[in-house]
Amino acid sequence: MFRQKRYYGEFTDPIEGIATNILSDRLSRLQENQIIGKRRDPENGSRFVYFLTQKGKDLLPLMLAIVEWSEKYDPATEAPESFMRALRTDPEGLKKQILASLDD
Repeated sequence: MFRQKRYYGEFTDPIEGIATNILSDRLSRLQENQIIGKRRDPENGSRFVYFLTQKGKDLLPLMLAIVEWSEKYDPATEAPESFMRALRTDPEGLKKQILASLDD
């Protein structure tokens, strides 16, 4: 949602630190629960593009609340200061920006 990852290979990045079998299982569960969808990439038909469904997008306020809580209580949070500043000063604008980036 926040990092605009759309392809399976992007989720297997070592920074994410998730095993491929666990990733496959989680993506399947998210699809089964209609939080994400999957379609063929129009530019490269041999790979798939993952996207948030409306149900997934509706989780945005909850995800932002978790990020805000994490920044308050977790000194090792990875939330960039610019993101946190936008969340504190213009949460509605940030929501619109994030949702617009998901529609690309």
